[in-house]
Amino acid sequence: MPAAPDAPGPSGPVPGRGPLEPWPSTVDWQPISTDLIWVELIRLAIVVAVGLAVTAVGWALSGHWLFGLAVAVVALLGGWRAIAIVRAVRAWGYAERENDLLVRHGLLVRRLSIVPYSRMQFVDVSAGPLERAFDLATVQLHTAAAASDARVPGLRPTEASRLRDRLTALGEDRAEGL
Repeated sequence: MPAAPDAPGPSGPVPGRGPLEPWPSTVDWQPISTDLIWVELIRLAIVVAVGLAVTAVGWALSGHWLFGLAVAVVALLGGWRAIAIVRAVRAWGYAERENDLLVRHGLLVRRLSIVPYSRMQFVDVSAGPLERAFDLATVQLHTAAAASDARVPGLRPTEASRLRDRLTALGEDRAEGL
């Protein structure tokens, strides 16, 4: 019987597949809200508008062709980033397992964070003005190691509160033996 597509072969991992390709298929991944796309696009639009305004004013005042090139570069990079935002938000996901929380994200550089419940120190829920306008929140997990902190953006406040409460309870249960 042949090995499953993501299972290791007889001489190791299946060729062409790294540790993150594909994401673990045995995990029930939960997507984040696609409304986060609008939040990120609005943030981008503000940055691009400021960049275009500054370069356009410089171009109008000096008439130098480099400012015209800068306007084109800002517009081109803004368009490229808008496409990347849509794909990046769709790449986010999280999964609650028995002993840990998995968080995945990234397009070019894929990142899979595995945070054991016993290592969590506290869980934070935050929502800035744009997130609140779109009824979204971010769950931030804090551990003793700063590099292992994970976050799950783009959650509805009720789901963020549920996840916070569950992670806090599981963290307290698992940490009792330490």
